[in-house]
Amino acid sequence: MSRILLLQDDAILSQTIQTALQSDGFDVITVTEGNEALKRANNEQFDLYLLDINTPYMGNFDLMAELRAQKDATPAFFITALKDLGALSAAYDTGMDNYIKKPFEASDLVVRVKASINNQFDFLDYGNVKYDALNKKVVSNNKEIPLTHVERHIFDLLIRNLEQNITKEQFFAVMERPSEMALRVHINKLKHKLGFAIKNARGIGYRLEKL
Repeated sequence: MSRILLLQDDAILSQTIQTALQSDGFDVITVTEGNEALKRANNEQFDLYLLDINTPYMGNFDLMAELRAQKDATPAFFITALKDLGALSAAYDTGMDNYIKKPFEASDLVVRVKASINNQFDFLDYGNVKYDALNKKVVSNNKEIPLTHVERHIFDLLIRNLEQNITKEQFFAVMERPSEMALRVHINKLKHKLGFAIKNARGIGYRLEKL
């Protein structure tokens, strides 16, 4: 049974999330403070961290940075409100893997959590490329492929979510100056550097298909 650490100080939302995930077979441990989450993470094994972006006593950016500094590569989802979207680029820098925006359907959260846990690996192979998911490094023939900060985060979204459409909004969250034109430029540069067929999901975003 996969174990999830849920950091959420809204009692009603916490219960809703816990019930939905437990109904699908997950073991959910709930905490309400960042320092409590760090203590549990240091002493127990989890398959996913599900963290609200605003909780008391320890900011989640600090919590995430501390976990990654300890070489904890457990996938992490942030739960965020629309007003927090401007901070998501910084959140990705601390080691966040994905996010879900409030309000959301519990069924949508369950689907995304399952996909993230199923794709949980420290290293991912794709064709002749090996991806170091913790450090976001792409290596081919024992040689690191130089990617910009934004390109690394875009590639991370694509490879962790193979065959799933990644929305433009999800890409925008990891970009410094988000726009559809800038996204196309980043995608084209990735295609050129990696030789991958990144598919355009018309009107939605992009996806990376299995080889």
